[in-house]
Amino acid sequence: MPKLKTGRHTSALKAHRQAARHAESNLQARSRIRTVARKVEAAVAGKDGQAAQAYLKEAFGLWDKAAKSGLVHWRAAARKKSRLGKAVRAAASGTAVKTKATKSRKPKTAKK
Repeated sequence: MPKLKTGRHTSALKAHRQAARHAESNLQARSRIRTVARKVEAAVAGKDGQAAQAYLKEAFGLWDKAAKSGLVHWRAAARKKSRLGKAVRAAASGTAVKTKATKSRKPKTAKK
C-alpha cells in the first residue's frame, strides 16, 4: 500500500480495521452468552428442567470459550457458570435460590 499523504501509518490503519472487526465479533459473542443465560433463567422460572439443562450445557460451553479466548476473565466465567448451575439444581430439587444477599439495616437516626 503506498504511503498516504495524511501522515497516518499503514500499520495504524490496519490495526484500526482489526480492532473494529474484533469489537464486532466480541459484541456478538457477549450477546450470545447473555441470550443463552436468559434462556436458562427463563427455563428455571418456568420449571422446565430439561430445557434448563440443555441451555445450561450450551451456556457452559459459551462461557468456557469466552474465557479461553480472553473475552471474559476466567474467574468471572466460573462465577457465572456456578450461579447458573446452582439455580438449575435448585429448580430441579424444588428449593428456592437466593441470588443476592441483602442485609437488613437499621434505619438511620438523625444526629442531634
